[in-house]
Formats: sequence, C-alpha cells, structure tokens
Amino acid sequence: MELRDYQKKITKKGLEILKTHKFLYLAMEVRTGKTLTSLSISNLLPVQNLLFITKKKAISSIQDDYNSLSPSYNATIINYESLHKIEDIKWDMIICDEAHCMGAFPKPSRRAKLVRLLLLINNPYVILLSGTPTPESYSQMYHQVYGISNNPFKHHKSFYKFAHEYVQVTQKKIGSFNINDYSNGSDSIIEEMKPYTIAYTQKEAGFKVETNEEILYVDICNQAKDIIRNLKRDLVVEGRDETILADTGVKLMSKTHQLYSGTVKFESGNSMIICNNKAEYIRDKFKGQKIAIFYKFKEELNAIKQVFEDTICTELEDFNSTDKSIALQIVSGREGISLKLAEALVYYNIDFSATSYWQSRDRMTTKDRKFNKIYWIFAIGGIEKEIYKSVIKKKDYTLRHFKRDLFTLN
Repeated sequence: MELRDYQKKITKKGLEILKTHKFLYLAMEVRTGKTLTSLSISNLLPVQNLLFITKKKAISSIQDDYNSLSPSYNATIINYESLHKIEDIKWDMIICDEAHCMGAFPKPSRRAKLVRLLLLINNPYVILLSGTPTPESYSQMYHQVYGISNNPFKHHKSFYKFAHEYVQVTQKKIGSFNINDYSNGSDSIIEEMKPYTIAYTQKEAGFKVETNEEILYVDICNQAKDIIRNLKRDLVVEGRDETILADTGVKLMSKTHQLYSGTVKFESGNSMIICNNKAEYIRDKFKGQKIAIFYKFKEELNAIKQVFEDTICTELEDFNSTDKSIALQIVSGREGISLKLAEALVYYNIDFSATSYWQSRDRMTTKDRKFNKIYWIFAIGGIEKEIYKSVIKKKDYTLRHFKRDLFTLN
C-alpha cells in the first residue's frame, strides 16, 4: 500500500523521535491514516513482534491495513478488554490506539494499569494514537504515558505528585461533600509532550469536507409524556409489575433522557420500548438511503430493529458488504471505525459526553469526501436539545445543567 505524501513525512519524523526516545505520540485527526502510519514506522525499526491494542470494532480494519502493508514483523491485534489473553512473548513494539481512553484520573483505569504492566515487562518501542489526546482535560495525559520509561513525567511516581506541579487543584461540591477537582491541568503538560508528539489535522492533510448538521423534531407518544410528567412530580412511577424510580438527580436525568427517545429501564433491570416514534420517523425520512444510526441506550437498538427489520445490521462487515444500514451504540462506535459508505449519519439519541459528539460525527469523513450529512432526531420539548447546546461547546452535559433545564422541559 502506497502512503500519501504527508504520511511519508510523518513516518520519517516519527522514526527519528522513536530512535531518540523510544516513544511517539501520533495525535493525528480522524481519517488521516494514523494506523497505517504507525505500522509503517514500525517496519523501519528492528521489530519482530508487534502488539496493537485497540477497540474491538476496529480490529478488522487494522488487520486490513496490516495485510495491505505486508510488513516484515508479526502483529497481534487485540482489544483492551482481552489483554489478559495475549501470548507470553517479547513485544518489541506496542501501539495503543485511542490512547485517550487510558486517561482517567486521579486514579488509573484498569486498562491503563494493564498496559503499564506490559510496558514495564517488555520495555518496547511505544506509539500512542489518538485524534483527541486530551478531549476533556490536560490532566488526562498522565495515565496514558505513566508506564513508558522515558515519558516526560517519569519523576512523578503518582498522579497526585504530578498534579502538585501541573494541575491547579480546586474544590467542587458533590452532594453534601467537597472533593478535589483535578481537571484544571496546565498548558505546560502539552509543552512537555511536544518532543514526543506529532500532531496533524484534517485541514493539513487536504480534507475539504463540508459538514451539514440538521435537527429534526419528533413528537413522542402520550404514554411517554405522561410517564415523564409523573416522574418529574413524584420521582416514582409504579405499574402492575415494574417500577420506574428517580430518587436521585442522576437517576431522574437518565430516566428522562431515555423516555424522550421512547424507552425506559425499570428498577428491576428490565427495559421496555414505550413507543417507536423516533425509529418510524427515521425509517420513513431516510427510506431508500444507506445510513448509519447512533443510539445511546440498549433498548433503543431493539426499537430500531423492530421497525427496520432485516434492513438494519450491527456489524461493520455486514454494512460494508450489503445495502443494509447500520445501528451502533455511540460510545463503542465513536472511535476506530469508518462509516464512509453511509449516505448520512443519524443520531437516534445524544450522549452526555462532548467527546462522543466530536469523535462520532467524523466517522464518515474521508479525504475524497466533499459533504457529510448529519441529522439529530430530538423529541419536541425534550432534553436532547439542551444536551446538544453543551456538547457542541465541548462541554459535557452534567447534573448541574439538568437541574437548570428540568422545569423548562415539557
């Protein structure tokens, strides 16, 4: 496979960084080819065994890139959740895709701990990949790199010691408690990372895609409206066999969010479709088109399947080889996959996370594509529009926002 000219330049520069530091962060935006670039760089180093860690849905596309490149090394491609299954061999290169998913703080996530252990055992070359290295806070950088022997923060043996120098720690109120807020990481974190980082944007790569977003409104059924109204008033709705309980602000926010899209999860753990209005609207509006649908809650997928029947799939392989549309959960589908065959991206619901918004909306983008059509399906008078106002400003929608908006909702 022939690299694009800009990928060749990045490969050359990345090779020099790895020779100097054994560590490279490729912060290349979505669809610019960071996977192929990282595999190409690895082929220029004395690598025999390469471990590529990614999200489950991205494994097949990375395998395709590896096969197309036909490098001299052996590669094992695995998802983060399966790291405990890897062979006990010496890894010369470890590539961590969507590295920002290891950025939890102040305590490291389980996947960050597992990767750190692998790095300590093997002392390999390391390439981290992400289009959005620190999507919510610069503080997210520490646990992405803390297992790398030559990282710029290696003298800080814990996040708390790192925070003492690089984070303006404040207090925030959670319920009746005041806790430390470590999210205000300083710009110096990114400055420290610059010798190890190559950042590259879609604009630099020559992408000229125009993205058009449109909000479409659907009226939900009276039953869902009645449940929402009663839940806001009483914080509980009891049926013959099931109960909807919203005895905390977080529960009320989640239940309301579900109901405006026509589903609900009961206190028992069971879920139910209240109405199919959104799914039917999408089916009729986009009839004859090959679309990708993002949903948030599991029961929404059942509503989509019920309405679309055999014209919908949930696997990329089926989507890429048939004329079927595809339905994907937002969080699992926002990273590491290409939806370039979709004529439009349709959001059945919206996630509270700004990261989900900015990453998922680029899944159709390619260098040769000129237009992206994105549609948001919101309930009339619902919560989705308020969430949208936050995430487009790169701010998560939180309980504080919900309490402000609660009594303006229908």
